[in-house]
Amino acid sequence: MFKFCSLYSGSSGNSLFVETDNTKILVDAGVSCKKIETALNDINVDPKSLDGILVTHEHIDHVQSLGSFSKKFDLPVFVNQETLDNMPKQKDKIADKNIKLFKVTDKFEIGDLAIKPFSIPHDAVNPCGFNIYNNDKKISIATDIGHMTSGILKNLEESLFVMLEANYDPEVLKYSSYPFSLKTRIAGPTGHLSNEIAGKTLSYLIQSGLKTAMLGHLSKESNFPELAYQTVIDELISSNNQDRLILNVASRDTHSKIIDIKK
Repeated sequence: MFKFCSLYSGSSGNSLFVETDNTKILVDAGVSCKKIETALNDINVDPKSLDGILVTHEHIDHVQSLGSFSKKFDLPVFVNQETLDNMPKQKDKIADKNIKLFKVTDKFEIGDLAIKPFSIPHDAVNPCGFNIYNNDKKISIATDIGHMTSGILKNLEESLFVMLEANYDPEVLKYSSYPFSLKTRIAGPTGHLSNEIAGKTLSYLIQSGLKTAMLGHLSKESNFPELAYQTVIDELISSNNQDRLILNVASRDTHSKIIDIKK
């Protein structure tokens, strides 16, 4: 068994769930404790059964309840040193024994999961995505990406499933209510990934075995789920890949269906 579920995903908060026969983890805790508990209960997972929380970076939409959730359920937090040092309010709530430091260059294990972090271009101190392996199966989580790089593509290759950011549509962003400075940040090299680039990325990854993808971290102000989905589908059609990928879009308000990772 190797399963993935997006509990919440969007510019307002993010938390993801990965499960195998012997291991259960969260990736980020960017909404309230109550919301995470509710979503886990909805998919019949006891928060006390979790083996830890992976942290991508220190922005509040990824760590809002990290410290409180770790404290409440006595959960290990897997985080790099720079990220930990830049979220003091969360750090102070996490018991010393539950702080598990990793280097973004090093692979580590949680139960029967092998975790390989990789760097991403985002305006945080040391942000990362994750390759997650169980036996011979690989999934990847990559959001908060200012621009796609050859290094990220290399890390995403051979994934059976990818949770990939599709944050904004350039035209919707242009006419959104965001101030100019925020629009510039979002579309900048350390901001977020557009729908079109997400589509091109997924088209490329199909060639190395990608079967299923979920679009995540959609902006509330500069995107729509239907637009993100259709833009990516159009990219797949243009490269004759429309029948080779199962595509889902994560919700900001509720958990996704559970994705069963199969070869």
